[in-house]
Amino acid sequence: MTTKPSSPAVDGPAGDAISGWTDVYFKRTKGAVARFGDCSVTYAVFMRRPVLSAPRLAVAWLESVARQRGFEVQITVHYPEGKWVGAGEPMLYLTGSFYHLVELETILLMKLGPACVAAYNAYTMCSDLPSVAFLAMDARHCAGIEMAELMAYAASVGSERARRKVGAVGFVGNASDATAHYFGEAAGRGTMPHALIGYAGSTVRAAEMFHETYPDLPLTVLVDYFGKEVTDSIAVARRFPEMAEAGRLAVRIDTAGSRFVEGLDPTASYAALERHAPDAVRGYRDETQLRYLIGAGVSAAAVFHVRDALDRAGFPNVKIVASSGFGPAKCRVMADANAPINIIGTGSFLPENWTETYATADIIEYNGVNRVKLGREFLFRRR
Repeated sequence: MTTKPSSPAVDGPAGDAISGWTDVYFKRTKGAVARFGDCSVTYAVFMRRPVLSAPRLAVAWLESVARQRGFEVQITVHYPEGKWVGAGEPMLYLTGSFYHLVELETILLMKLGPACVAAYNAYTMCSDLPSVAFLAMDARHCAGIEMAELMAYAASVGSERARRKVGAVGFVGNASDATAHYFGEAAGRGTMPHALIGYAGSTVRAAEMFHETYPDLPLTVLVDYFGKEVTDSIAVARRFPEMAEAGRLAVRIDTAGSRFVEGLDPTASYAALERHAPDAVRGYRDETQLRYLIGAGVSAAAVFHVRDALDRAGFPNVKIVASSGFGPAKCRVMADANAPINIIGTGSFLPENWTETYATADIIEYNGVNRVKLGREFLFRRR
C-alpha cells in the first residue's frame, strides 16, 4: 500500500509553516549554526517503550521537506515497518546538515511516536482475536485530520503484522474514505449511526430505509437504540430473511455501559458464561476484566446472549458486530472467553496513555565523531 500524494500527514506542515510549529530552541540553534558554521550530524530516534515500527509517514514527510529545501538527508530505517522495537532501541538514524535538520525534529517526532504505539495496540488486538475482522472507527476520536491519517496508517501496520505472525483477519477497512487506501479499499465502510434509527422511529424501519437507499450493500443494523438488542435483532432478521440466510446481514451491539443488554442482569450474565465459557470467569479477574465478561454494556455474556437468541430463532448466519471500548485489554478478555464476535468496530487502538507515545531524538555524531549527552551512549551505532 502506498501513501496518496494528498496525504495531510505527509504534506503538512511545509515551507515557512514548519518554523511556526517547531520548538523555539531548535530555531535558535539553527541561527547559531548559521553564524558559526554548519556540520554533518547523525540523529538517533528512539522510544522509551516497546512499539511496532511505523515510520513511513514520518520518513515521507522528512524526504518531502528535504526536496523542497534542496538538501540531502541519509535515512537509515533500523527496524522496517511492522517490526517489533524494544524500548530505547534506535529506530532511525538520520544523517545530514545540522542547519537543516535541527528545525525538523519537533514535527518528525510528532509523526512517529503515536503511530508506533497505535500500531502496537492494533497488532495485539488482532493477534488476540485472529478470526475476528476489525473495522477502524478511530477518526471521530482524533484531534484533527493529520492524527486521523496517522492512526489509520498505524492500524494497517499492526494489522499486517498480525496477518504475518498468526494468520489474523485483522483490519479489513475503516470508517472514512480518505484513509481507506491504507486497508486496500477504495472507500470507507459503514451502515448507520444511532441517529438514523432515531430519525426512522424504529430499528426495523431504519434498516428498511438503508436497504432501499443502498440495495446492493450488506446491511449492518444497530440494535441497542431502544434497549431491545434481542427483540430488534430477531425482528430485523425476519424482515430480511434472504440477507440473513446469505450472511449479508449483521447486527451491531453498542450498548451503553450504564445498562445490561436486553434480558441480562448479573445473575443471567454469569449463567451465560457458565454455559459457554466457564473457565473464563473462574480465574482471577480484576474489576475491569470482570466487567468485560459479565458486566453492563457489551460484555462477553451479552454477545453469547444475542448469539443464542439469533440461533434459536433460526438465524445462525446473521453476523454480530461488537463495538464500544474494544481496546487491547477488552479484546484479550473476549479472546479468553472465545466470544462469538464476527466483526469489531473500534477506535480504541488509539494510545490511552499519551505520554507513552513520545518519541525522542538525540544527535550521536558530529562530523563523524561520536558524542552524546551522558547516559545516552546506548544510542551509538553498533560498528
